[in-house]
Amino acid sequence: MSKRFKYRGYSMEELVTLPMDEFVKLIPSRQRRSLKRGLPKRQQKLLQNLRRAKKALKKSRKVVVVRTHVRDMIITPEMVGLTVGVHNGKEFINVAITPEHIGHYLGEYAPTNKRVSHGNPGIGASRGSMYVPLK
Repeated sequence: MSKRFKYRGYSMEELVTLPMDEFVKLIPSRQRRSLKRGLPKRQQKLLQNLRRAKKALKKSRKVVVVRTHVRDMIITPEMVGLTVGVHNGKEFINVAITPEHIGHYLGEYAPTNKRVSHGNPGIGASRGSMYVPLK
């Protein structure tokens, strides 16, 4: 028996057919408040591009990556199956949207900073490194 995806008791097929007002009631309060206030122009533009990419995906079966700087876009059920290039400040990170991403922000999947691992002190680094053997 395979485990089918459910979001708050709704299957993926039900989520796609659900009106936006009903879907907004299912998501967490921070995202709900954001969607109730309406989408800004940049998010509306991204949504149009995503819908265009979804049509192209159905028509030609070729993966279309939509690149964006809009990190605060909330992932909705209609975005599932698409690939979005999310900008992290330096480059675009490709995010393949799955049903588990619903209700989260795009920016959560493109970290903006890397872990820093400092090396050993080199020659002439500081007075404190004078007593550290070089070899």
